[in-house]
Amino acid sequence: MSDIIRRDPRAEWIARNRLHPLHAAMASAAAGGETSWAGPNGLLRKNPHAVGFIGPNGLKRIDRSGAQQGGSTKRSAASTVVQLPLHVVDQPAFYIAVVPDMVGGRLSSHDKDLLGLANKLAGDSGAVVAVVFGEYKETAFDTAGVDRLVHIEGEAFDGYAPEARVLALSAVESQLAPRHWLLPDSRTGGGELGRRLGAKLGERAATRVWQVADNQCIGRAGAGLQDLVRQAPRLILAAVECAEPVSDTRHEARALPLEHPITRCLPRIEDLGAVAVDPALIPMAEAEFILSGGNGVKDWDQFHQAAQALGATEGASRVAVDDGFMPRNRQVGATGTWVTARVYLAVGISGAIQHLQGISACDKVVAINMDPGCDMIKRADLSVIGDSREILAALIQMVTEYRQGGARDAA
Repeated sequence: MSDIIRRDPRAEWIARNRLHPLHAAMASAAAGGETSWAGPNGLLRKNPHAVGFIGPNGLKRIDRSGAQQGGSTKRSAASTVVQLPLHVVDQPAFYIAVVPDMVGGRLSSHDKDLLGLANKLAGDSGAVVAVVFGEYKETAFDTAGVDRLVHIEGEAFDGYAPEARVLALSAVESQLAPRHWLLPDSRTGGGELGRRLGAKLGERAATRVWQVADNQCIGRAGAGLQDLVRQAPRLILAAVECAEPVSDTRHEARALPLEHPITRCLPRIEDLGAVAVDPALIPMAEAEFILSGGNGVKDWDQFHQAAQALGATEGASRVAVDDGFMPRNRQVGATGTWVTARVYLAVGISGAIQHLQGISACDKVVAINMDPGCDMIKRADLSVIGDSREILAALIQMVTEYRQGGARDAA
């Protein structure tokens, strides 16, 4: 038999043609197969379609197959649970305490970056302790890098209660004496709570820290134009992307009871609840829920009505802005505004690479589109295929009925 390796042009054509019925099987075989092999002339061939392929100039190729952006490969592999290695610290030599913001009861991307930094500081002998207040909905503390979980409950800690929370953190300090305290330097509570904790413990906090290495931390200063280098203190208020989130291990997330009593005090601050804010007045970079429209939106009056019914901040793609349907300050993407919304609802947006870059930090992306093969559908965590007018009309009706039902129950 000949040792010459024969090519299959038909198989290669099917792997390139996304509309072919056998494309998924061929593409997955190409992506999951060997990244290099010897050709018939003895030359080393490389598969440029392999996920994570490094080109000849050392640059990593962009994966447009959806395997890394949440496309069909992601959905097909959702049923396959990858068992990560378990990281166990039975007798920790020290603790790294993390107080995440937990906006909406879940870990944000900022919180996960903070836990990544904590695991970096903990190493193999330390344990990461997450201190969580009130009720939460998060179920993935283990894959986020939490070794111990301190859950502090009670009405005194609900809502805006910085005084009570500082006293609770003081009890954690008395019991565990962490080597470092890590809090997010954010507007959603972590920045203020960290500074109050520093005043309580008598520690000078390092703020806006974006890197910690070799027992030194680097923080932003001078309106973000300068870096301030100092020895890493016990209390660190970290900025976004201070470290890579934990992705290759899972941790125990073992419940740790708080044995030291929490000092009670008469609060000097009264929480009167959240103040209703017009979503249209919220800056795009700070919005938690964004309804964004693109070229596929045919009824813009209905789009504005849906945004008002959902209580969402309006956004748009570059095509919609260039066509005059939305103002320039509402453009989302690398050429517009980079957003970090917890929920990003894209209506009629195909998903250009610049737009996908602008929403890369969003937690959950929902796409409404007529084209099931567009890049936005591949990026989305939840996709709805159909006419945007019909879907938005049904969504407005459901939200209206839900709120009317809640009003009747309250009455």
